[in-house]
Amino acid sequence: MSVAGFRKQFIKASQMVSEKVGGAEGTKLDEDFKDLERRADITSKAVVEVVNRTTEYLQPNPAHRTKLSMLNSMSKIRGQANSLGYPQTEGLLADSMIKYGMEIGTHSNFGDALQAVGESMKKLSATKDSLDMDVKQNFLDPLQRIVDKDIKDIQHHKKKMESRRLDYDYKKKRQGKTPEEEIRQALEKFDESKENAETSMYNLLETDVEQVSQLAAFVQAVLQYHRNATDILEELSEDLTKRVQECQSQPKREYRPKSRQASFDYERTDQSNGGSMSPATSPPAYSPAAEPSCRALYDFSPENQSELGFHEGDIITLVSYIDENWLEGRLHGKTGYLPINYVEVIVPLPQ
Repeated sequence: MSVAGFRKQFIKASQMVSEKVGGAEGTKLDEDFKDLERRADITSKAVVEVVNRTTEYLQPNPAHRTKLSMLNSMSKIRGQANSLGYPQTEGLLADSMIKYGMEIGTHSNFGDALQAVGESMKKLSATKDSLDMDVKQNFLDPLQRIVDKDIKDIQHHKKKMESRRLDYDYKKKRQGKTPEEEIRQALEKFDESKENAETSMYNLLETDVEQVSQLAAFVQAVLQYHRNATDILEELSEDLTKRVQECQSQPKREYRPKSRQASFDYERTDQSNGGSMSPATSPPAYSPAAEPSCRALYDFSPENQSELGFHEGDIITLVSYIDENWLEGRLHGKTGYLPINYVEVIVPLPQ
């Protein structure tokens, strides 16, 4: 058993001994007081729990929450007025989007759109900061004042009442050995503390109007946040829809690999003129004929009998245009289909 467990058992045993001194039971609290105490305890627990859960709702990351609390405490110690804000996830996402959008560049539709979404995320982050501030001022702070004042007052008066009740019971059970005046004074002090405890609990339970008003302020702040967030996201959605339409209306750029060029310029030595060097004028690899043709840029292995296989540099006679991806050609007496992006057209097919 822990030290705390032993301590609780010791206190409980001490109270039982005090209440049963002389074999008589201690002073009982009336049912009205017990009912008031029960309702005040439930209300106190509700306030404390709601404060904690609301903080978690606004600042869900426990590590950031702990760090923020520590840094703000240090700021107060150092006399710095400004407190640090919670790093909203929307803001972190915004920073990432804007950073990479700028790196990609505005010449890219994706990079430009990424920056636009990032800016909207920054607006959402600022809206979330406003929610934090509103909820703190109009909901959390008032509830925290109840915790710091009203609930602490109840605990103080109940603790004092219990102490005086035990003192009164002890002196009453020693009647004959304890002067009557001391017993009377002990009873008066117990009644006074009991009345103070009742008043403090009653005051807590009578703040229904204030508590409901604070709840209404909380809901209003959350509602306003969602309204602002909806406006921001709807505007962003419309912007992105226009961007998509603009991208679709733009002509699609087709990638065309550059023609490969020889790595060296060859020169011929004219043996007939005593070794004088003259620029070489090597004949072209292919002299365009009247018939349509193309030059193979890469090797192509056919996957079925209808396709035409060829090697890089082959000159292929064009037979017909199939579609935007395929041509029909003839090479070495064989006819078949060939992919357009594997060849460079030399003489196009007639329109």
